[in-house]
Amino acid sequence: MSEPTGLTPYELIGGEKALLSLVDRFYFFMDTLPEAEGIRTMHQPDLSGARNKLFKFLSGWLGGPDLFIQEYGHPRLRARHFPFAIGESERDQWMLCMKKALSELPMDARLRTELSEALQQLATHMINVQGER
Repeated sequence: MSEPTGLTPYELIGGEKALLSLVDRFYFFMDTLPEAEGIRTMHQPDLSGARNKLFKFLSGWLGGPDLFIQEYGHPRLRARHFPFAIGESERDQWMLCMKKALSELPMDARLRTELSEALQQLATHMINVQGER
């Protein structure tokens, strides 16, 4: 996802401050949208730990400091999410919150689309159950 300018997506969205804003808005939407109730109930009542981990993961994933790896080791996202039943509905709820958060962050439209598509692929990779539950 590197841009022709040589800047990383982390730098292009505005670095740490912008990423903190993105993560805060993501969890705001998860916490308040009725459509996200399914994924909200998978989380602890206090979202600060999840918020911190998502910020650290996205920092490195976007080309910024590898904070998650420094603290927790390799992300092993699928393994870390395996204890949770994640289907298409949960993926879609997660993406709803993320797309809303991305829409509030000032950035180039092409970059927003590329980030959304990459996050969609990542979220789809987390699916570990098929069909209706």
